Amino acid sequence: MSRPLVIAVLAAMTLAGCAASRDRIVLLPGPDGRTGSVAVLAPGGGGVLLSGAYDSAEIDDRGRVSMQRGQDDSSRLPFADTLGALPARPVLYLLYFKSDSDQLTDESKAEAPEMLREVARRPAAEVVVIGHTDSFGPTEYNDQLSLARADQVRRQLVGLGFDSDLLKIEGRGEREPLVPTADEVHEPNNRRAEINVR
Repeated sequence: MSRPLVIAVLAAMTLAGCAASRDRIVLLPGPDGRTGSVAVLAPGGGGVLLSGAYDSAEIDDRGRVSMQRGQDDSSRLPFADTLGALPARPVLYLLYFKSDSDQLTDESKAEAPEMLREVARRPAAEVVVIGHTDSFGPTEYNDQLSLARADQVRRQLVGLGFDSDLLKIEGRGEREPLVPTADEVHEPNNRRAEINVR
């Protein structure tokens, strides 16, 4: 079952159970600005399809559904204050490492300072850094190397003032490749640390 369908079912159940009050369902865009679609069904039949960013449906006390198309400027919406109070969306950053090392590639070394400053600026962010390796070398060694890579990123974040209590590190070794390969293959895209910020 796709996510929009789940939302539509939940919305219909909510509307059916709360027909005595006014309920509003709003379709929010994803981080990339795109939206799916949601069918909002009235308890007595009929309904509307929300498919644009900030499209909304409202059900009145008689169980009738009405729809309002989204506005280009979301700050004018009646619930703009609520949207403004939402936490920042989760973000994933990737940093890449030199072969058989916990040292960043030159490209990642150039990108890392601003990327890590952005992570450190997020108030009360929860951060998980996951280190990875390619499939070259023994599994046990790659487990240790992936943890060393995650720890390298952790030390840089703490050095920028990030609260170490909000930071968790993990090493996954070669088990979760970004680019699937056979065993004993050097793959630069798999030698990485993922920085999950939420």
